Amino acid sequence: GPIQFISDYIDGKHKKKKIGYLHPKLKPILENSYGVMIYQEQLMKIAQELASFSLGEADILRKAVSKKIKSLLITQKEKLIQGMIKNKIEKSIAQKIWEWILPFAKYGFCKSHATAYAMIAYQTAYLKTHYPVEFMSALLTSERANVERIAVLISECKKMGIKVLPPDINESFRNFSVVPKEKKIRFGLLAVKNVGHNVVEAIISERKEGHPFKSFSDFIFRIESKNLNKRSLESLIKTGAFDKFEERNKLLDNIENILNFNREIKKNENNGQKSLFAKVSNFNPNLKLKSVEPIDTEKKLLWEKELLGLYISSHPLENFRKILEKKTTKISELTSSKNRQRIRIGGIISRIKRILTKTGKPMLFMDLEDLTGKIETVVFPSIIERNPSVFQENKIVLLSGRVDNRDGIAKVIVEDIEEIITK
Repeated sequence: GPIQFISDYIDGKHKKKKIGYLHPKLKPILENSYGVMIYQEQLMKIAQELASFSLGEADILRKAVSKKIKSLLITQKEKLIQGMIKNKIEKSIAQKIWEWILPFAKYGFCKSHATAYAMIAYQTAYLKTHYPVEFMSALLTSERANVERIAVLISECKKMGIKVLPPDINESFRNFSVVPKEKKIRFGLLAVKNVGHNVVEAIISERKEGHPFKSFSDFIFRIESKNLNKRSLESLIKTGAFDKFEERNKLLDNIENILNFNREIKKNENNGQKSLFAKVSNFNPNLKLKSVEPIDTEKKLLWEKELLGLYISSHPLENFRKILEKKTTKISELTSSKNRQRIRIGGIISRIKRILTKTGKPMLFMDLEDLTGKIETVVFPSIIERNPSVFQENKIVLLSGRVDNRDGIAKVIVEDIEEIITK
């Protein structure tokens, strides 16, 4: 509804202000909403009672106002005012009623629509309050195809004290799920890029029929090779699904050996050459892996972003939090109210779209992300020419510019940029 009048509604409800009406006939129509017109039905009733409109004529007025049809509004204005004058309402009052109607009615809901929204609002508020982990897990699953929404919802989870964890080979299911007895949510295996339904179903089925995987060797021994391809296994490793068993880089460096081991086991089983020892409960042959240097945190986070669409276990900007708080404006604070203001922001370049200007020079539309949000920035050729090497995805930068709200969405026109060098 008309949000600018919420305070009037609340003050009326709590008797903090006296409710007045431009005409006595408005009282029975508006007293249930404390003098504030909220519903389209109220607009139609006003037209009927004050200007003798038929229901059909009142609906045309409703359409003109709610759809903001200018040509129709002009004719409806005259018709409504003349109708009120015929019903012995003073012209000045009739004109005031028209002017008073517009800001209310153009945001008016039909009452049934408003009631349905209110019911959903109460139900979801109840669930979020009393079952917060389950509610957020279900909400994340419902938005699983929209990475932008997932990022917003994970941020909300953090505010609520709910930890969202990367995929885990023993705890993850198809979609987001609640970790039993903990205030945590696990990413689903289907959220991992390159991991298909077949391998996910095989993993979940094997856990249900047997028991959780006891080691990485146990996993390789039990999963059918037809369900385990190189791309799926690499993606599961890179997103941390096996972190409780082995270090990521170690598994990646041994991946050919791992896949050969899996194929050999299944080949022997199919040929009836299964080891007698494999019949012993909980026995699996050990997979020998050569040691390598562990991967650094920065690389892990880049893998998460590549394969899950966002950073989960941490954020590349965590080590720069103090610098950003001291030297920059938070991206979440860049609203339309700051239009044309010069600001300084910092963060990680998460997306770059290059186009050519009419003169053939490159121009960029670049997304910059900090710990509070993301914003699109516009980089003109002259800025690129000053420092071309800095414009790369995943670089951490400080930039100065001007807020531009021309299209109703805040952007930043870049005037200067510098890279924050990692020590």
